[in-house]
Amino acid sequence: MATLYDIPLRTLTGEPTTLGAWRGRAVLVVNVASQCGLTPQYTGLEGLQQTYGGRGLTVVGVPCNQFAGQEPGSAEEIAAFCSATYGVTFPLLEKAEVNGAGRHPLYAELTAVADASGEAGDVQWNFEKFLIDADGAVVARIRPGTDPQAPEVVAAIEALL
Repeated sequence: MATLYDIPLRTLTGEPTTLGAWRGRAVLVVNVASQCGLTPQYTGLEGLQQTYGGRGLTVVGVPCNQFAGQEPGSAEEIAAFCSATYGVTFPLLEKAEVNGAGRHPLYAELTAVADASGEAGDVQWNFEKFLIDADGAVVARIRPGTDPQAPEVVAAIEALL
């Protein structure tokens, strides 16, 4: 039976990978964009990576241009922006669609998971977060407006580490 770990992915530089690269770690998958009102969440995401990376968390960013065209850049432009503007050290995957007919298979699985209010389905906007435990199960879906370092996010991460 296929798992989230088996879904083919590509890094921002085009190298093949899977979430299996982080098997045994908690993973926070986030669809990101560089020209969004929520873009400053990169600071909080990098903070989580710095604080919890050594304890078993990996933040994984998935650039997405589906919401008001807020991630129009090339892979090189995205990498340069994230590094220079926010000091991002966590892995970034290639740009992907998270909703609709072209939805990436990873997001087909992730969006089947309900949020805290019981709502599953389409990603609402940039910076929607999915917390995956060390065994590859999605344990939390966190909507875009929730800051990455909000107490409930930190508590969910700490519970996995």
